[in-house]
Amino acid sequence: MRKESFLLEIGTEEIPARFINPALKQLAEAAAVEMKRERLVYDDIQAFGTPRRLALLVSGLAEKQQVLEEKKKGPAAKAAYDADGNPTKAAEGFARSQGVAVEELFTEDVAGVPYVFAVRYEPGQDVLSLLPALCERIIRSLNFPKPMFWYSKDIRFARPIRWLTALWGSTAVPFTFAGLTASEMTYGHRFLAPQAVPIKEAAAYPEVMRQSFVMVDPQERKAAITALVEEAAAGLGGHSVLHEELLEEVVNLVEYPGVVTGEFAPEYLEVPQEVLITAMRTHQRYFPVFGADNKLLPYFITISNGTRAEYADNVRTGNERVLRARLADARFFFEEDRKQPLINYVEKLDNIVFMEPLGTMRQKTERTAALVQKLAEELGIEAAVRETAVRAAYLAKADLMTQMVYEFPELQGIMGGYYARLSGESEAVAVAVAEHYAPRFAGDAPPATLPAALVALADKMDTLAACFALGLIPTGSQDPYALRRSATGVAATLFAHHLPLTVERLSELALAALQTHLTQPLSEVTAQLADFILQRVRFILAEQGLRYDVIDAVLAGSDHNLPVLRQRAQVLQDKLNSPALEQILTPFTRVANLARSESSKAVTPELLTAAAEKELYQAVLAAAEKVQTAAASGDFNAVFTALTPLYQPIEQFFADVMVMVEDLTLRENRLALLGEIKKLFLTLGDISKIVPEKK
Repeated sequence: MRKESFLLEIGTEEIPARFINPALKQLAEAAAVEMKRERLVYDDIQAFGTPRRLALLVSGLAEKQQVLEEKKKGPAAKAAYDADGNPTKAAEGFARSQGVAVEELFTEDVAGVPYVFAVRYEPGQDVLSLLPALCERIIRSLNFPKPMFWYSKDIRFARPIRWLTALWGSTAVPFTFAGLTASEMTYGHRFLAPQAVPIKEAAAYPEVMRQSFVMVDPQERKAAITALVEEAAAGLGGHSVLHEELLEEVVNLVEYPGVVTGEFAPEYLEVPQEVLITAMRTHQRYFPVFGADNKLLPYFITISNGTRAEYADNVRTGNERVLRARLADARFFFEEDRKQPLINYVEKLDNIVFMEPLGTMRQKTERTAALVQKLAEELGIEAAVRETAVRAAYLAKADLMTQMVYEFPELQGIMGGYYARLSGESEAVAVAVAEHYAPRFAGDAPPATLPAALVALADKMDTLAACFALGLIPTGSQDPYALRRSATGVAATLFAHHLPLTVERLSELALAALQTHLTQPLSEVTAQLADFILQRVRFILAEQGLRYDVIDAVLAGSDHNLPVLRQRAQVLQDKLNSPALEQILTPFTRVANLARSESSKAVTPELLTAAAEKELYQAVLAAAEKVQTAAASGDFNAVFTALTPLYQPIEQFFADVMVMVEDLTLRENRLALLGEIKKLFLTLGDISKIVPEKK
């Protein structure tokens, strides 16, 4: 069967860069769905895109649909035929629904009962007869964050569509959409090759566009931009950092990348380099240049959309002028902000509302500083570190009132660190102020210093506690206050600094200052908040490669001190499929199941009558002493070793002793004994949740 490549190109006005990658993913997925729906066989699907076009290239698309031959089950034979063997209305209706004559029906037994069947046969149609409608469905399937209407209210797209190109092999596939009829014609680069360009073969599309100064493949543009930036930076005597988010955006801003370098006055380097980098990278989409010491050099690199050499100077001059104005503003803000110490900005925080029922950002600052003090006391942290952390917490949000952060909100915290140093604060305080927002995003490192970690914990926990106190708990994908990110940051910080504080106690301390605002009892909100954080702990541990059942086991354990919890998880992970774990797993699972109904009473040794339960009780007492000693020293391998000898007495207990006896006193005492065993194991984790691998 003949195969050809199929091309669909949607030519548009400039599409926003952030729309393109999601659109390309949708385009490829929609094409795969449509090909399957139409029973079309193909070799590969590629989606290409630039600011002015979205394109689909399907290679090896067969000229005909696959033949459809499917057997359909109908009504039971006794309902399909009367006593004389004549078809009933049920048989006739079934045949009609399948597009076959009633005489073509046949019967087959299903579980001993005869049913009527039909074989539906549908020959394959020519691909050219199917593609026009398929193209329209694909275009209509694309969704964008902010679509536009331009032709009619029935038509919407990221930006107005200006041309449509569709071919199968060398044959045009004409179809009409938004008042346009598809043809074999496309358009090259808006300025370098603005004329209409014929596509003679769909497979030649990428090369034809390349000759018209358009790189349709985003990966090709990305590689070209990377090489251009690296070469330009080397020519300026430095190197650049190819920030991935910026690189992805620039890739989708141009069709044919060219490079232009520029410079700015060296005196602007007196401004903190984070400000200059933000001005270049975030506001202007420039790539900054760094020297061998990783200090910023007074140069920048920008990617142009195929600028001709004779216009490069104009482009350079224009970009330098724009950047110069922005850097002049930044220097002015920096000089104005530093005219007063950072502490003077704290009282101005009364002008920012944190949350309507909870007051201003200054009140949040005071709660955060008080929580830092409580955390430091709870953890027994030395006075010098505690004082540093409390001071940093008091200053942490002050830079929100500076002109620099108002203009460059991405720099909050970072500028606070600079202004703290310039105000005479200690380096430790300045670092804690600068780092207290960390981790700022997925993959970012938590705060490096202990004072910064305390401030970060207190700040995030106050935000979490405030939202939970007011009942603003994330549901589904909705998380307007980024609480999941805050909870992840809390967990990551506790892990990173090995802070021996349980999630429940941390939640309780954070909610203590908000009790007058609680919409539910304190115990309920504390449990909700702790569980929310533990869900993020589950995510972090899974990312670290721990198995789901190991995570379930340790989260069901008795201690939600996160550093300890991870140690316990690692021990269980290492013991998976070990003979010792496999040996104890079944008897402990029986213990755990029965202990769900355990009595709250303590074990009464005098009520232990059977030899097996006496022996088990003595084994539990011996194991408990070893477990407590090992757990206190953080040696959870030793905890596991102390628990494994319980295997035999537990097995003997279940062999010789009936737990659920009619005598209520005996039953409760035996359940209490099993409860003690369960509590002992929970020091490590609920191993009944471990799923043994099948052999």
